[in-house]
Amino acid sequence: MISEIANRIFNQVITDYHKFDDIDHPVENPYDAETLEHLFYIKNWIDTAQWHMEDVVRNPQIDPVDGLSWKRRIDAQNQVRTDMVEFIDGYFLNLYQGITPLPDAKINTESPAWAIDRLSILALKIYHMQEEAERESASAEHRAQCQTKLNVLLAQRADLSTSIDELLADIEAGKKYMKVYKQMKMYNDPSLNPVLYNKA
Repeated sequence: MISEIANRIFNQVITDYHKFDDIDHPVENPYDAETLEHLFYIKNWIDTAQWHMEDVVRNPQIDPVDGLSWKRRIDAQNQVRTDMVEFIDGYFLNLYQGITPLPDAKINTESPAWAIDRLSILALKIYHMQEEAERESASAEHRAQCQTKLNVLLAQRADLSTSIDELLADIEAGKKYMKVYKQMKMYNDPSLNPVLYNKA
């Protein structure tokens, strides 16, 4: 199952990242470049680095100049994340290009890769919520609240994993078909953001 592969690799990435806990540490992807596993590894590394960028920028003592620099870096990282999701959708479009949808085939509200993107973020939430649920310096009340939240996140991952596998099975069977819309983020494009093109 694709979700099982994704969850295993996302957990592996988060563990690998925290061996160094360094946003700028180079990615050492152990999977062959042509595989879906390779794409999943890169995807979650992007998400994990961005997760920690978001932590840094929320420091109330951060220098405003540094804060703006981090915000711009997060924006750039978010574009990389979006591009990666769309690249993974390209993988699935290619994989299923020979499938002829049934006459009554339906389209899903989100593409496979955007569902997998949510699964990647869930892996990070679960990792860090578990840290909080087990943090000895926190109060018993805090740990109990975090354990309750962790249980919800684990249930959410199980449900989302099932939904992803069912979606892919439906696409393969012709019961659903893929249609991917590019995100077309406007704020990063100097020809579409009026603040940027009016300055020019």
